[in-house]
Amino acid sequence: MMMMSHYDNTDSSDFRLHEKNSCRSPLLRSRNRRWRHSRIGTAVVMVAALLLSTTVWLSVVFSATTCHFWIRVREWEGSPRSRSHFHTHNHRHSLPWISTPPPPSPSSNRSFSLSEEKQEELSLKHIVFGIAGSSHLWKRRKEFVRLWWLPNLMRGHVWLEDNYKLQKGQGDDSLQLPPIMVSEDISRFRYTNPTGHPSGLRISRIVIECFRLGLPNVRWFVLADDDTIFNSDNLVAVLSKYDPTEMVYIGTTSESHSANTYFSHSMAFGGGGIAISYPLAEALSNIHDDCIDRYPKLYGSDDRLHACITELGIPLTVEPGFHQWDIRGNAHGLLSSHPIAPFVSIHHVEAVDPFYPGLTSLDSLKLFTKAMRADPRSLLQRSICYDLAGHFTLVVSLGYVVQVFPNIVLPRDLDRSEKTYTAWNRLSHRNEFDFDTRDPHRSICKKPVLFFFKDVKRHGNATLGSYVRATGKDYLKRKVLCFPRSPPLNHVKNIQVLGFPLRKNWHLVPRRLCCKINQSSDAILKLTVGQCRKGALSSVTDSV
Repeated sequence: MMMMSHYDNTDSSDFRLHEKNSCRSPLLRSRNRRWRHSRIGTAVVMVAALLLSTTVWLSVVFSATTCHFWIRVREWEGSPRSRSHFHTHNHRHSLPWISTPPPPSPSSNRSFSLSEEKQEELSLKHIVFGIAGSSHLWKRRKEFVRLWWLPNLMRGHVWLEDNYKLQKGQGDDSLQLPPIMVSEDISRFRYTNPTGHPSGLRISRIVIECFRLGLPNVRWFVLADDDTIFNSDNLVAVLSKYDPTEMVYIGTTSESHSANTYFSHSMAFGGGGIAISYPLAEALSNIHDDCIDRYPKLYGSDDRLHACITELGIPLTVEPGFHQWDIRGNAHGLLSSHPIAPFVSIHHVEAVDPFYPGLTSLDSLKLFTKAMRADPRSLLQRSICYDLAGHFTLVVSLGYVVQVFPNIVLPRDLDRSEKTYTAWNRLSHRNEFDFDTRDPHRSICKKPVLFFFKDVKRHGNATLGSYVRATGKDYLKRKVLCFPRSPPLNHVKNIQVLGFPLRKNWHLVPRRLCCKINQSSDAILKLTVGQCRKGALSSVTDSV
């Protein structure tokens, strides 16, 4: 009975549980169905989204534009001219206001890699000179080129309009001068300027003819005339400031305001020298001939070259050490007030008077280049000394002159060029010049006594220059008209200047040199000139 009772209780409990579950089964089954349906729907949506995104991605990847892009990228990665190749073949798809990060690299005909080039310091072997000349002037003008040309260190050519024939007894000096090249025929180009000469077409193409020679290891092409004098050491120093893998156009404008107004205030004048980087020369070689045919009315070569460089969007980088020298007459005012920058070049040396009294033009240039070779960085750099006891001012222009003013003259006045010359168009009023000038003193008693450079020699790591008193007509006038006041340093016949060399990086942050009066005797005055020491103010503040 007890056992039966136990089983009866169990069965009744199971029955109640079954009955309870049976009452809930329709709701539970409905929820299970909805849960299964929602999972299936989510899976379907995810698969559809995946298929859609895959389709969009494939359409982008395999579109014509993208395939073209990736093909160019693969070509760029496998080519030694990758940067310039990519830039050249994709210019239609690139935005003109966005610069491609990698700069254009030189053509494949160069025999060194860009990384090797950057590691090696710039030197003359990386520069190619293109010198514009003419056959009927070369016999005389070659003597100017000989003064600065270094046959074993320099590369370049003199470009003439036809073959130059050596005259009888002239001798072959081809080893001391740049070789001669004959320019290509220019008769196919239009020239319609009524006052100019078609030779401007020929000279404007010298840079691309130099480029097409395919010389190795070239970073810069330097253009000039056969009456240009270069300071090659300072040329290298100035060009070393710039990146030769970029398109760079370096030079200077004219001294003449009229010339700058007629041609351009942003054009480099070729007589003073024009430096063009390799990538810019490469670009010009592709467009120049078509470009100059668009400008038949232009006057000469410099304006045509400038027009084509302007089409490329490259501005002029002005370096004040390049000198076009569109002047005539006495160049003393320019030589004695050179800007505080490395002297690089001068031009039109036949159109000015001899630099030093008593010498011919060529002999003056020989003496000038002798001073240049002795200390190229310091040439024409100025320094100012004051002697308060004697109440006079000494202005040293290394390698040219020492001026002794009979009074105290402040640097701001001395920085202005004394107008001893006329412009190329023979105008002489101050508004004709695009730089600061001052009129010469009318009174002979206020004019400086001049001691001109005579010789130089080495003195340890310095140079010792000798400057001799000029004894021309002004010397006699001063003695008579300025009596009873004696001229400054009346008994001094010679000034010796001990010049210490400038630091290699002086041109990066230039400063006028400092000067010190050492000692004097009745006949000789000794000065020391060099870079100002750190913390030094100037000769003015030290003296006044």
